[in-house]
Amino acid sequence: MDYDETRVMFPIEEITQKLEQGLGDFMNSEKFKDYLNTMSKFHHYSVNNTILIAMQRPDATLVAGYEAWQKNFDRHVKRGSKGIKIISPVKVKKKVWQGNDFDRDDNGEKCLYQRPGETKEQFEKRSAETVKEVEYTNFMITSVFDVSDTEGKALPAIGVSELNGTVEDYPKLIAALEGISKVPIEYANISTGAKGYFSMTDQKIVIQKDMSEAQTLKTLIHEMAHSRLHDKTADLSHGQQDPKSKNEKEVEAESVAYVVCQHFGLDTSDYSFGYIASWSQSKDLKELKASMDTIRKTASGIISDCESKVMEEKTMATLDEAAALNNSTGQIRILGPSTPKEEPKEDIEKPRDIQGLKKSILDKLKGTKETVASHDRPERRSDRSSGMAI
Repeated sequence: MDYDETRVMFPIEEITQKLEQGLGDFMNSEKFKDYLNTMSKFHHYSVNNTILIAMQRPDATLVAGYEAWQKNFDRHVKRGSKGIKIISPVKVKKKVWQGNDFDRDDNGEKCLYQRPGETKEQFEKRSAETVKEVEYTNFMITSVFDVSDTEGKALPAIGVSELNGTVEDYPKLIAALEGISKVPIEYANISTGAKGYFSMTDQKIVIQKDMSEAQTLKTLIHEMAHSRLHDKTADLSHGQQDPKSKNEKEVEAESVAYVVCQHFGLDTSDYSFGYIASWSQSKDLKELKASMDTIRKTASGIISDCESKVMEEKTMATLDEAAALNNSTGQIRILGPSTPKEEPKEDIEKPRDIQGLKKSILDKLKGTKETVASHDRPERRSDRSSGMAI
């Protein structure tokens, strides 16, 4: 099957409209309302604690204290789980003595005794005037645990937990994505249960190995979107605060993954709609709408880079095949089905350098890629069928 001739793709604009409409319908469903009721029980952490959680467990999704998991969600922390350290406010009450109308105990500590002839009402009044109880906030280090560290009653889920199925031309797409990634990609067992993550510290993407082709492709694009959009290592090292919240980042990354996958014929709506909705803070999709231009541009960039990489690899394979066929004569002749297989004529066909030809064609491909990127992709594909195939 030829990659370029069989592929029919949706325009970016059409896909993003479908994303917004589908999410709107999803978030008005009863299933999503039940999900929100449960999520409302989770504590909303401060900016500082959110940073602490991300530093210790970048793949954490839902966190709560040891007792909160038992009391609110009927789940229990697994034995041996390592807690995530955060700063927790604690209300402290302290007695403050006012005036000098107090007594001393045997140790010399301030106290109050009911004096001879003093009625109960008089004693209580003197106590209230002499001892004031003041409440103030102190801070202490405490531990919280991610949902992956717990077991018990299942939390309500929205959408499917994992995509299944194969993807046509999967090896070509994966190879192309790996080739255009800005950071190294590893496939490994992720102990926390996450399907993948982008580490700003280590500057790499890690994908859970042995997942289905559909889930692997979608997760890889999601993490590549993070690496392109949310790698603020340089800014953070200079003390600048990340302007985007965790919610905004996840909405952007999954939306980009949805658009790119849809373009290449993989419908991830069963997974992506639930994921995006779970990270949206409001039913009006504020995060999605605010980031729509960013989502379009990033998705278009990944698509353009991926297609160019596939074409580059295809061209190189053709040239290598041609070089092998003509190796015995030292000449390059790309033979078509109707080309007569004649003996080469020295006075007409001059030997050419195969490496030089490869470089020339790659330079032309790069120039074509820059030209494509400068045009609006939806206009280029507006005359094509709305069907999908890989």
